[in-house]
Amino acid sequence: MFGGGGMNPRKMKQMMKQMGIDVEELDAERVVVETADGDLVFESPQVTRMDAQGQQTYQIVGDPDEVDDAGAGGASAIEAGDDAADADEGAGSAGGIPDDDVALVAERAGVPESLARESLEAHDGDLAAAIAELE
Repeated sequence: MFGGGGMNPRKMKQMMKQMGIDVEELDAERVVVETADGDLVFESPQVTRMDAQGQQTYQIVGDPDEVDDAGAGGASAIEAGDDAADADEGAGSAGGIPDDDVALVAERAGVPESLARESLEAHDGDLAAAIAELE
């Protein structure tokens, strides 16, 4: 972090405390970074928060899965537990709504798949809006 090289961790923590820097490990289960090109999803990452001079900095360590953001509610592939490739393969014939999304909405809202598909089409594939309407 500061080029401490051979400095022992205890001495490093003591120096950081003297400089007013507080470091804390966070118990994160998942981190999602949303970008214009798609989302980066880190499952079980190592997350560290550093407070220095009133500003918080977060460090994420892990291997992200890239999920294309096709404008269908943002996290539809994440909620369904699919990779981006699987989300594209599951596209249904009517209106380009993926069958996986239809099944997810039907299950969450407790309605038949035909109603789930109609609601998804009415909301341009927005999962949250479709579920909210049907519940």
